[in-house]
Amino acid sequence: MASSRRVISTSFIRVIVCLCFFRLSQGKGAAKQPFTLKNLPSLEKASSFPTTRHATYDYIVIGGGTAGCPLAATLSLKYKVLLLERGGSPYGNRNVSYMENFHIGLSNMAPDSASQAFVSTDGVINARARVLGGGTCINAGFYSRASSSFVQDVGWDADLVNESYPWVEDKVVHWPKIAPWQAALRDGLVQAGVSPFNGYTYDHVSGTKVGGTIFDENGHRHTAADLLAAGDPNNLRVLLHASVHKIVFNSQQGRLKPRAIGVQFADEDGRLHQALLNNNRESEIIVSSGAIGSPQLLLLSGIGPKNDLKNHNIPVILHNKYVGKRMADNPMNSIFIPTKSPPRQSLIETVGITGAGVFIEASSGFGQSSDSIHCHHGIMSAEIGQLSTVPPKQRSLELAKKYAQDKLNLPKEVFQGGFILEKIDGPLSTGHLVLIDTDVRNNPAVTFNYFSHPQDLSRCVYGIKTIEKILKTNRFAKLTPDAAGYEMERMLNMSVRANVNLIPKHTNTTESLEQFCKDTVITIWHYHGGCNVGKVVDQQHRVLGVSGLRVIDGSTFSRSPGTNPQATVMMMGRYFGVKILRGRLGQAAGV
Repeated sequence: MASSRRVISTSFIRVIVCLCFFRLSQGKGAAKQPFTLKNLPSLEKASSFPTTRHATYDYIVIGGGTAGCPLAATLSLKYKVLLLERGGSPYGNRNVSYMENFHIGLSNMAPDSASQAFVSTDGVINARARVLGGGTCINAGFYSRASSSFVQDVGWDADLVNESYPWVEDKVVHWPKIAPWQAALRDGLVQAGVSPFNGYTYDHVSGTKVGGTIFDENGHRHTAADLLAAGDPNNLRVLLHASVHKIVFNSQQGRLKPRAIGVQFADEDGRLHQALLNNNRESEIIVSSGAIGSPQLLLLSGIGPKNDLKNHNIPVILHNKYVGKRMADNPMNSIFIPTKSPPRQSLIETVGITGAGVFIEASSGFGQSSDSIHCHHGIMSAEIGQLSTVPPKQRSLELAKKYAQDKLNLPKEVFQGGFILEKIDGPLSTGHLVLIDTDVRNNPAVTFNYFSHPQDLSRCVYGIKTIEKILKTNRFAKLTPDAAGYEMERMLNMSVRANVNLIPKHTNTTESLEQFCKDTVITIWHYHGGCNVGKVVDQQHRVLGVSGLRVIDGSTFSRSPGTNPQATVMMMGRYFGVKILRGRLGQAAGV
């Protein structure tokens, strides 16, 4: 059954996936300095790369995403950098730039869209970015730093971390004008005992808080791509639609370690190119392709379990059984709350950080642009999983189309309301990633094994019970048509019927919160692992067993940082860029 879930045709996904999601601690320092995009480097098509007599580089960064953009910008301040991004530009893309089109961007299945859907073998529908700026272009925008314990556990320099976060925040982060649904969650959390209220803060602190957002007051999204403007445009070349097929190694006889010397990539027309490092021994290839793309590329380049590589006729550069292992995704479950009037659109702004390792968040409404989908479930569109009650081998395009028509007869209340979400911090359940084929454009097979560890399941039950407490508060009762609130069983039943994944449902789901968690698990795109520190890379993120190669992105994490990883992953790009520069130049001024 797992293999049948794994392979889903593009036409089928196009129909079923309508993935519609839906200043206290910062002190009183100097006001935010103006930041403009006037120094943004030229964004070129990959086909512009010459086939002969091309330049060599100090650094080639593979992946212009959440970590890759700040990393490339920082390195370009002193060295010559080539940034290769498989997707297109976020600029001028309305689905990326405007919050009202958030759900449309996720549901766009075009080959050149900013979002590439994949379905884990668990049956959970997910998405990975395919655009300059990475996940910051398709996410819900919430910005919250990692906890101090996370920074300590991963062994980072706390002083440099505290310098690198503001570097990001001064350029792309804003305070939200809190939406009514978010204010309701804030009050409901505090009334339900998730206290104290910590105000507006980027910091990870127990209790309830309002975090930052990469959407400005006009609903315009600012992304990691903007951070490229902080680099030196004379040293930074950015190629779009550049799909890296493999890393090239020099494995001459007598060399102690294979050394990465360049990359092979295809342009938007399918023509192959090769980009090379210069001869400086400190020059490097840096993979920043995300938790799916980075382990996938290492495998395609011959680094991974030798038997798996041989099964795909990939020459083995280095046997490492840990590549693609310990993949994890923070599981999320959501309760839909019908309201007496349509709530204003909001994505994630408020969070409750509990002592049990469970985070409570919320979203509401949907965009009202002329492009918007007006009949949907917000973040939990019914199309994406209504067929979960049909055995995988019996699903068809015809059944998907039939449900799309029948959806119009659903009760109005299922399209009017908001969601309260609970998600697990740092799941103990882990899985793996393996290649399906050798085409880098295709998704590998990813297994997360949601709730396979009993502690994750017990935390999910705690989260659902916390949501029940919130629903019983006066603040939420006032939002219901008769101001009397809702029975939790009714809410659970409604959420089960939404069928938000491809997991078969059980008749006793609402009688067992454990079963409800398993049956209604979805993602909030916080997957990580596959290139873990100590297994695939060292503490400086250099790939073990080879030279001239690093991995710098969320694939190196053993748990996701904070309530949302984007703040830490952007900071990470800046952090390691500075670390590399300082290592080569000493404590140089201006870095």
